[in-house]
Amino acid sequence: MKAQFDKPEAPLTVVPVTIEGDYAIAGWIQKDKGGRALLKNEGGKWSIRVCAGDGLLRVSTLEMAGVSGPIAKRLAEKVAAAEKRLPADQVKKFSLFEGVLKIEAGTHHGHGHDSGHKHHK
Repeated sequence: MKAQFDKPEAPLTVVPVTIEGDYAIAGWIQKDKGGRALLKNEGGKWSIRVCAGDGLLRVSTLEMAGVSGPIAKRLAEKVAAAEKRLPADQVKKFSLFEGVLKIEAGTHHGHGHDSGHKHHK
């Protein structure tokens, strides 16, 4: 994620990263924006599948993104536990990403996270 989106004028903070099987959820903050990203490991390479806010805390959203029920449940529980250890103001920024943005496999979200927010206030 940092290789794709980190910029000198807008550093990307990625924390926490929670892994369950071949899936991970990463919280991210860039300037005054934030959100969560669902990543999948395929052949040793992690790729972003979904960008969202609080939606990625719900098992139902994870299942709609292709994560199997048991893995989705464990991942959601692990993310909640990891985020409890962070400052509240940081966790609030993860909620700022509105909606759910699905990233098709094999494509790049090349304009940075800011592009996902152009339609937001």
